[in-house]
Amino acid sequence: MNETLKRAISGAIYIILLLSSILYSTESFFILFGIFLVIAIYEFCNLIQTHKLFPILFGTLLYIAITLVSHYNKITTNAVNTFFNTDFEIPVNIQELDIVLLVVSLVVSIKCILFLFYDKFQKISTSSKYLYLLGYIILPFIFITKISFGINDYNPKIIIGLFILIWTNDTFAYIVGKSIGKNKLYEKISPKKTIEGFIGGIIFAILAGYLISKYYIKASPQFSDKSIMIWTSIALIVGVAGTIGDLIESKFKRIAGVKDSGKIMPGHGGILDRLDSVIFVAPIIFLFYQILNYVS
Repeated sequence: MNETLKRAISGAIYIILLLSSILYSTESFFILFGIFLVIAIYEFCNLIQTHKLFPILFGTLLYIAITLVSHYNKITTNAVNTFFNTDFEIPVNIQELDIVLLVVSLVVSIKCILFLFYDKFQKISTSSKYLYLLGYIILPFIFITKISFGINDYNPKIIIGLFILIWTNDTFAYIVGKSIGKNKLYEKISPKKTIEGFIGGIIFAILAGYLISKYYIKASPQFSDKSIMIWTSIALIVGVAGTIGDLIESKFKRIAGVKDSGKIMPGHGGILDRLDSVIFVAPIIFLFYQILNYVS
């Protein structure tokens, strides 16, 4: 089969699966990203050459536990109170848990950036491998599920909007870079990326953020200006942090001596190759939402 056709078919299947799971229900969204998490852990363990069983079990259990605690705590509490006619409360402070997880993830993100830009970080110690697994792979998947709730209930438009911004940034960074790109962004890690492509991707992502806020999210009139500010800000974060996330995964692949993180998607590579931007962006977007919530 033609390579371009393979790439188109696998890409279409991925997008249809992603959008249908997000739109169908909260549970289908959680299940799909739980499966993506398991595959991503497997692929990352291959890249850093470590055992897979314990990270997969730990990551899966942590994902399930935090998802249940975070998103079904209120439902469970209400059900128990209704059944027993009590004022029972589950003794879990979700906000404190989120802060702890966020701090861990952001600290590991900083470590990833140092790993990317400093040549002396070429070998990965055993302790660093497990730290990367926790803060760079597992926790970001948890934050992806948390982002989809915004500050209220599950809203598929939020996570679809985020993916649209990432796809827009990636697509136009490639188009602009291929058309007019002359200055390399970080040649020793990703020879094809250019500064012009990087800037072009951000500009078109911001435009997409404006269109999302205006025509897709459709905020009420009194919040329309605020919605535009939020989504253009998210687009800027996606353009910058998403590119860094892409480069970080490229660094791991370069050290491992491979082109792709896996082969699950013909023509595209692995799940990590498709989600490298969003997993690095997710904790930062979650922090952005928390700041907005606090300020408002």
